Amino acid sequence: MKNTAIIIPSRLKAKRFPNKPLVKINNVPMIIHVLNRAKESKIGEVCVATPDDEIFQAVKKNGGKAILTKENHLSGSDRVYEAYTKELGNNVDLIINLQGDMPNIKPNSISKLEKLMRINKCDIGTLASHIGNNDIADPNIVKVEIDEMLKDNDFLHAKDFFRTKKVFNDKKIYHHIGIYAFTNIALTKYVKLARSKLEIERNLEQMRALENNLIIRVGLSDSLPLGIDTKEDLEKVSKEMKLL
Repeated sequence: MKNTAIIIPSRLKAKRFPNKPLVKINNVPMIIHVLNRAKESKIGEVCVATPDDEIFQAVKKNGGKAILTKENHLSGSDRVYEAYTKELGNNVDLIINLQGDMPNIKPNSISKLEKLMRINKCDIGTLASHIGNNDIADPNIVKVEIDEMLKDNDFLHAKDFFRTKKVFNDKKIYHHIGIYAFTNIALTKYVKLARSKLEIERNLEQMRALENNLIIRVGLSDSLPLGIDTKEDLEKVSKEMKLL
């Protein structure tokens, strides 16, 4: 069995930008843009995992599949796991957690991650892109540190993830992209772990994996999809998407 599913966790009560999944870009809710990019990757079934009926109804109205989940999940991956166990069971061996705030992610970035996971047969994978000088000090932009320079077809071990850092060699620091690929075994193991110290301190769910010695590999994306965490991010992405 080699089937892939993309599950997009989405909720209205985000602390930094409440209700952002339903904010419209070019008259389309942001979550629908993400859903459509996932479908365009053509790598498997796509669904949205949400505790909110408003998101559920918006997805259904736009021809997508949505799964209602519990409210009180500690991370997006925990929400993805509930949707996986409810609807997918043993039908898939690879689950992609695609963050619901990246409406401009390219479908070929999603399919590239799936390909890297299949070739390398690792537990958890993610993507990164080259970082701009203005982004290094921005705490809203998550960075990933790698021991080596990341080239196009590499899939290298992540050393650390962070928002701010006092000293680092920026040649090995990349802009982390909010997408994770888990084998079904790794996702099941991940959600059974307690929230880790750095996961809580940095508000980064991937630290739970690193602090429990789960290996995360990183591939290079040829584009830089911006996660929308603020209204300024929304304005920037909206302008970019109007040009497409």
